[in-house]
Amino acid sequence: MITLTEVAASRVQKFITNRGKGLGLRLGVKTNGCSGMAYVMEFVDELQDGDSVFESHGVKVIADPKALVYLDGTEVDYTREGLNEGFKFTNPNEKARCGCGESFTV
Repeated sequence: MITLTEVAASRVQKFITNRGKGLGLRLGVKTNGCSGMAYVMEFVDELQDGDSVFESHGVKVIADPKALVYLDGTEVDYTREGLNEGFKFTNPNEKARCGCGESFTV
């Protein structure tokens, strides 16, 4: 299961509304960075075969089976710290995170 906090769900819903279309948000991973993997987020206009769909605070979160292995149990939040703001991932599968915070390992 993948969940969004209320703040993150509100932010995603605002992006989808401004975009004018979209079923929800796809969360995935890609090979990248010092630790090996990075999170990827994109809007979804149509589902693909095998997609897992979770609903959190009225927003659909979609993941393919390959990504779900790494993302199961993840909570996505939206935070502001000083002048920086963005999505923050709390993933129980993470074993380590690189110093810059851009990538992780499981």
